[in-house]
Amino acid sequence: MKNNSDDVARQILTNYLLQNNCRKTPERFAILETVYKFKSYFSIQDLSDKLASKHFPISRATLYNTLKLFIKLKIVVYHHLDEGIRYEACHTNNRCIRICTICGKEQALDVPEIVKAIEGTHFKRFHYEGFTLFVYGVCSTCLAIQTRQKKKQNAKNKVETTYKKK
Repeated sequence: MKNNSDDVARQILTNYLLQNNCRKTPERFAILETVYKFKSYFSIQDLSDKLASKHFPISRATLYNTLKLFIKLKIVVYHHLDEGIRYEACHTNNRCIRICTICGKEQALDVPEIVKAIEGTHFKRFHYEGFTLFVYGVCSTCLAIQTRQKKKQNAKNKVETTYKKK
């Protein structure tokens, strides 16, 4: 794995496996390495295909169980998008991201007020390490497409209504 967040994720997984007397299987670490190579979201199928292309086929059950563990450890997050559930590696702390629920496009947000507010918050009996804020909505491109489609549909309905009256 290449950068610091990859190494941190690997260390989190290793520590968890050691503390809970779980096996350090090559499959878990291959999945983790592959997850952190994705540039954006991925599906279970995308992950399976990428592992198979590296001649490391893993069953779907193992993929689901491993991703469930990664989500529990906060080294992977998942999003409910229109095309289904998509997963993403957690690369950095203290970030705000907006995500279009239609096309899945994401954009990092620079909101210093949120960062300042969270970093300035005192958490009782809790050691703060970082945060990721996901803001879900519809991007302007998808909103424009939806508006055009609604206008077309309304015009079509109006023509059909007029035709039926005659």
